[in-house]
Amino acid sequence: MVSKEQWQSDLEKWVSGGQLRQATFSQLRSKEVGPPAKTVIRPIELKGALHYQFQYYADNKVTHENVPQTEAAGRIAEWLEQHYRQALFKTNEADVQVLFSKKGKASVVTKPATAKQEPVTLTHNRQKQRVVQEGEAAPFMVELGIMTKDGQVVAKKQDKFRQINRFLEMVTDVLPYLPTDREITIVDFGCGKSYLTFALYHLLAVKQRRQISVVGLDLKADVIAFCSELARKLGYDKLKFQVGDIAQYKDQSQVDMVVTLHACDTATDAALVKAVEWGASVILSVPCCQHELFRQIRNEAMSPLLSHGLLKERFSALATDAIRAQLLEVIGYRTQLLEFIDPEHTPKNMLIRAIRMAGGTAEAARKWQEYVDFRDMLQVTPYLEKALGGRLPQG
Repeated sequence: MVSKEQWQSDLEKWVSGGQLRQATFSQLRSKEVGPPAKTVIRPIELKGALHYQFQYYADNKVTHENVPQTEAAGRIAEWLEQHYRQALFKTNEADVQVLFSKKGKASVVTKPATAKQEPVTLTHNRQKQRVVQEGEAAPFMVELGIMTKDGQVVAKKQDKFRQINRFLEMVTDVLPYLPTDREITIVDFGCGKSYLTFALYHLLAVKQRRQISVVGLDLKADVIAFCSELARKLGYDKLKFQVGDIAQYKDQSQVDMVVTLHACDTATDAALVKAVEWGASVILSVPCCQHELFRQIRNEAMSPLLSHGLLKERFSALATDAIRAQLLEVIGYRTQLLEFIDPEHTPKNMLIRAIRMAGGTAEAARKWQEYVDFRDMLQVTPYLEKALGGRLPQG
């Protein structure tokens, strides 16, 4: 055990000396409503001055607060003591874990940094922290016409470049939920020209040197032929492409990640069903056209909205994705609905990110009742509910 004064003195030294690289707080002291389940703190530079950014993770949302360096040590100590039982401080010299007992006594475990620390990036602009950096030519981007051979992004491909990096940011966030002791299997349904499939392979197999096997599936034979030839040219020997229909695909018995981007209407649902059947740890889905509920929705109280075709179409799309996310929650996934790329680039900008939780979720029964109430209010019979069948509660 160490005294409160001792660990707070160390914290003050790290913050005032600019040595604190990151702090992560977890394990709430109580079940009180309010504090976020996790807080991550990192240094950033704002208007030429050092600040510490607090990232609060609560209810599938992330919010931020920037605290000046002069106030940060006190704020960090207070926030930790009030709400958390565990903290990990990463400094230039060591990783320091602080654990609090139920009585508030602190114990500290210090491990020297085993690898050379890279300089901390203090930028507040996430665009400058892209997974694929401009100026560093990625072979797949060169072949797909997004970059020149010297790593410059082609002017007309800036939107695609941003989209790829946004996707890779989302993939990076879920990597802790994928296996590390064996080969990872990934299936990309409706891969199309496979910009993002190649990007995914580049990140995991080339940059991170993970053992992975990726399959891209699409109905268009000419597209699959193009992608297969490009994978061969790039030497991506564990990236394969096949012609096939999502609902009929049976070539895998276990898949760790399922990606489905712009699969039309209920094809997205068919991909989600496959992912659930495989017990996939991660699902990343960007739906495309969504017509099923548009034809079904009935609710007289909502006539001012549903009587306008454009509004009904947009509402039907939102309701469809809400239903998908809710049903995944019911069967044991934690879901988030995220903006994939900026709305001005494409109207299809919603991504469903789902992570399978060990043992399911504690609120499955409540989630199911919420779903039933929503479904019955709209008087719809969603394809996904029928396709999941016995995996869902009855009623």
